[in-house]
Amino acid sequence: MTQPPSADLLTRLADLLGPKGFSRDPDDMAPWLTDWRGGYRGQAGAMLAPADREGGAAVGPLTAPWLFLNIPQSWLFAALGLMMAVGVVFPANTAEVAATVAICARAGIAIVPQGGNSGMVGGATPDATGHQLLLSLRRMNRIRDIDVGAGLAIVEAGVVLEHLHGAALAHGLRFPLTLGGKGSATVGGLVSTNAGGPQVLRFGTMRALVEGVEAILPDGEILDALAPLKKDNRGYDLRHLFCGAEGTIGIVTAATLRLVPAAAARCTAWIGLASPDDALLLLRRLDAALGRTLEGFELIPDACLQAVLRHIPQTRAPLAASDPWYALVELAGDDGDALTEALESSLAKALEDGLIRDVAIAKSESESEQFWRLRDSISEAERAEGPALQHDVSVPVDRMPQFIAENPARLDAAFPGTRALSFGHLGDGNVHHHVQPPVGVDGRAWIAAHGEDASRIVYTHVLELGGSISAEHGIGQMKRDMLAELDSPARLAALRAVKDGLDPLGLFNPGKLVAQKAPLA
Repeated sequence: MTQPPSADLLTRLADLLGPKGFSRDPDDMAPWLTDWRGGYRGQAGAMLAPADREGGAAVGPLTAPWLFLNIPQSWLFAALGLMMAVGVVFPANTAEVAATVAICARAGIAIVPQGGNSGMVGGATPDATGHQLLLSLRRMNRIRDIDVGAGLAIVEAGVVLEHLHGAALAHGLRFPLTLGGKGSATVGGLVSTNAGGPQVLRFGTMRALVEGVEAILPDGEILDALAPLKKDNRGYDLRHLFCGAEGTIGIVTAATLRLVPAAAARCTAWIGLASPDDALLLLRRLDAALGRTLEGFELIPDACLQAVLRHIPQTRAPLAASDPWYALVELAGDDGDALTEALESSLAKALEDGLIRDVAIAKSESESEQFWRLRDSISEAERAEGPALQHDVSVPVDRMPQFIAENPARLDAAFPGTRALSFGHLGDGNVHHHVQPPVGVDGRAWIAAHGEDASRIVYTHVLELGGSISAEHGIGQMKRDMLAELDSPARLAALRAVKDGLDPLGLFNPGKLVAQKAPLA
C-alpha cells in the first residue's frame, strides 16, 4: 500500500536538496504533470530537483513547452497545507535512480517513470492524488558505447530516438526503428512500450532489437543485464520482460540495442490499389520476390490522402488519378539501381496482372521523403477533420483486410452514420482505426456519450480475430479497464502475478497496464 509523504519526510528532503532542489511553486511544477495531448493530468504540491550530492538526483532544466497543467490554485494551496504531494526528480545516472527508488520504497511512495512524455495512453502521467513522485529520465541521455564490429549500442534511457539515429549513422550503422515522434521519444519509453513503426515488417518491434537492459527494481536494486548474450539459460528472459511493461515492474535506465549496416540506397513507391485484399496479395508477392530488401509496406485509404491534401501545406498526390487504396512500399540496400530494377520488374508484372492500378516510383531522396510525409501526416490531418476515436490495434496480417471491411459495418449498425477509416502497417497487421462521429452531430459530445461503447465494438472484433487491443502504444490508463473487461482471464492473471511478484507494494507506475489492487492512501 502506497501512502502520501509525511511532513517530516518533505522537510528532510527540503533540507537535503536545498532551495534549488525543492520547490512548491506551481509554475515550476506545471510543465511535468500532464501528457503531451493534455488528456491525462496529475497533481503535485512540491517539486524535487535534487543536486548531485549525497545520493540525490541531479537538477534538470524546467522547460517542457509541449506540456501544460491547469490546476486551480485553491486546490494547490490546500494540498500544500496538507503536505500531500512529492513532485518531480531528475536523476543524472543509474546510481541516482537507484538511490531515489530505495528512499521511496522505504517510505512507501509511488513512482511514475517518464521519458519523452510522447505516449498516447496516459502511461507516464501521475494520478490526481498528488502523492506520486514523477521520475524523469531525460537527463540520462548518454550513448555509452557503440561497438561497430558487433553492431551494438549501449544507450541510456533518456536518449532521444533521432539522436540515436544520428550517432549510429556516424559509424556507418543505423538503428532500424523509427516513428513520427522520433524527435521527442526516448529509448526508455520505446523499450517500456515495446514501440513499433513502419520497419517492423523487417526488423521487428523494440523487443526484437533489445539485446540487454539495465533496470532498477522496486526495492532500489540494480539489475545489470546489459551483456548481449546469445545463450543464457538462467531462467526467465528478464531483459524482454521489461519490454512493454510500461515501468510497472522496473525502471529501464539503459539498453543494449541491435544496429544494422546503414542502407546506402532506398527505393520508394506509391501504388494505387482497388482494395486491402489486393494490397495483401501484393505484399505476399513482393515479400517473396524481394526478400530482406523490403522494409516497409503501408496501407492508406484515399480518404486519408484527401484529408492530408486538404490540411497539410505543400503536399500533392503522387498519382494523376485517385484510387480507393494505396500502398507505400520501400526497399533498402546497397545498390540503388538494383533496388529500382527489382521493384520495377515486380510492379510491372502486378500491373499487367491487374493487381495494381497505377504506380509512382520516387526519382530522388526528396521525392521519397514527400511520399513518407503524406503517410506521416495522416494523424495530424485527421485531427484537423474533427474529433474522432483513435484505436491502435493489431490483427494477424492475413485478417487485416477482413477487419477493415467488416468493422465499419458493425459500428454503423450500432451507431448509424458512424464513419471508420483504417490505415497502418499492413506488413505487421497494425491497424490505426479512426472512428468519426456521424455528420452533423457535436463530435465531442458524441464521443463522450458513445465513445466507450463504440471502442468496445472495435476491440471485441479485434480479439475475435486473434488480435490485440494495443499494437504499439501500450495500455497505460486509457486501455487498462477495457483490457481487464475483454481480454483473456489467463493473460490478465499472468500480468497481475508478474506485477505483484516483482512489485508487491505496488509502488511502480500504479494504475497503469493493470489496475491497482487497492486505492492509494
